[in-house]
Amino acid sequence: MATSSSSGEVITASKDSDDSGLSLIEYCVQLDDYTPTIPDAVTLHYLQKAGFNTQDPRIVRLISLAAQKFISDIANDALQHCKMKTAGQSTRKAGKDRRYTLTLEDLAPALSECGINLKKPSYFT
Repeated sequence: MATSSSSGEVITASKDSDDSGLSLIEYCVQLDDYTPTIPDAVTLHYLQKAGFNTQDPRIVRLISLAAQKFISDIANDALQHCKMKTAGQSTRKAGKDRRYTLTLEDLAPALSECGINLKKPSYFT
């Protein structure tokens, strides 16, 4: 399948185009059966609020999947910051799995890596 873009380039989608062996069309068909963590209604609301209107649920699910990945990466980075911060401290639960709490001090550096600047309001300091 070949399509042309506005700059005159020809973009092709074939089974050999990516490493996993799935074409873009096959991937979109798989999105029909996928239920993302972020509900379609929530994603559709924010898309419409931003001025993006679509009737294709696969597009909404694809954007939901991208948002889920973005949030997951930020949460994982915040967890790594928390683990590094507590690595030097002695732990009372040496034999058990340690539980971590997501704090603003761990979240702020993870968000800043993505270009999001987060500042605490002055009444919380």
